[in-house]
Amino acid sequence: MALKAKKIVEEKDKDLLKEIEEVSKEVEKKEKKKEKKKDDKKDNKKDNKKKEEKKTEVKKESWWHGVKSEFKKVRWPSKKEMIKYSIATICFIIFFAFFFWIIEMIAYLIKTM
Repeated sequence: MALKAKKIVEEKDKDLLKEIEEVSKEVEKKEKKKEKKKDDKKDNKKDNKKKEEKKTEVKKESWWHGVKSEFKKVRWPSKKEMIKYSIATICFIIFFAFFFWIIEMIAYLIKTM
């Protein structure tokens, strides 16, 4: 009877050891997964920084591309048109300078009377 009890206890011990080994293997797997996740997060952070740098480079490139395309759309005046617009601007300035000078003279004359 003692031998049978001893064998039963040994078998249960073996079963318990197997279960403990299985549980420890599962725990190790979970820990490895956690470590992989941490490594993946670090890699993702590095990748995100690289992506952000690329995005800013792309934004700068697209901005310059937009500026360049807008300059192509601009209709630049010819030499004749520039001379014509310059003369018109100078005449406009002279006209209003003379106009305000006359108003000032009239106000001065009214004030001195």
